[in-house]
Amino acid sequence: MSLFALDKELVFPPVHLAEPDGLLALGGDLSVERLLLAYRNGIFPWYEGAYILWWSPDPRFVLFPGELRISKSIKPLINRNEFSFTVNNAFAQVIHHCKKTKRPGQQGTWITDEVEKAYCQMHEQGFAHSAEVWKDGKLVGGLYGIRLGNVFFGESMFSHVSNASRFALIKYIQLLKTEGIKLIDCQVYTEYLESLGARMIDRKDFIELLSAYIVL
Repeated sequence: MSLFALDKELVFPPVHLAEPDGLLALGGDLSVERLLLAYRNGIFPWYEGAYILWWSPDPRFVLFPGELRISKSIKPLINRNEFSFTVNNAFAQVIHHCKKTKRPGQQGTWITDEVEKAYCQMHEQGFAHSAEVWKDGKLVGGLYGIRLGNVFFGESMFSHVSNASRFALIKYIQLLKTEGIKLIDCQVYTEYLESLGARMIDRKDFIELLSAYIVL
C-alpha cells in the first residue's frame, strides 16, 4: 500500500488506508488547524528524522476513566502529601522536560523544537493541557496532551523522582473523570498503562467514540 504524502491542503486520507503498523501519511505541517483535524480523526503525529509521520494504529490503546486501576502499593502514595499537584501551571516546562528526559531503550525523542513550539501554540489556544507534580517547590514530574470535547489525547510524560509521573497521571485521570472526560487516548500499548487499566479497542470503535464525544 502506498504512503500518502501531504501538502498544504488541510486533508488526511481515511484511516482505514493506513499501513498495518498504523502509518498513514507523511509531510504536511504542525499548524494548530492540521493538528486539530488529525486528532478529531484519530490521527497523531510522530517525527522520524526530518519527516512528520502521521499514525492511526489498529487496534487503539485507550483508557476509560471509570476503569482506572490503582494498586494497593500506590494508594499510600496518592493519599500522603509527598507531592503537590497542579494543572496548566507550567505547560512549557512540562513539554520541555518531556523533550529532554532520557528514556531507557530510546536513542532520542520525537519531540523536536518544531513539536515543542506547535504544542505550546496549542496550549495558548486552549487545546493542549498539562498536569504537574511538585516536590519542595520543584517540578519533578508531569504530563501533557490534547483535550477535545470529552476526550483527552495523552502525548508524553516525564518523571525526575520515583513515582512522580504515576502520581501525575492518576491524579489527572481522577480529575478528568469529574470534569466529564469519557475517553483517554494512550495511542500505543505499554505495560505500564495496561497496569492502570488501559486496553485495546478496534480502531473503528475508537473513531466512533471520537464522533460521539467530540462535539464540533
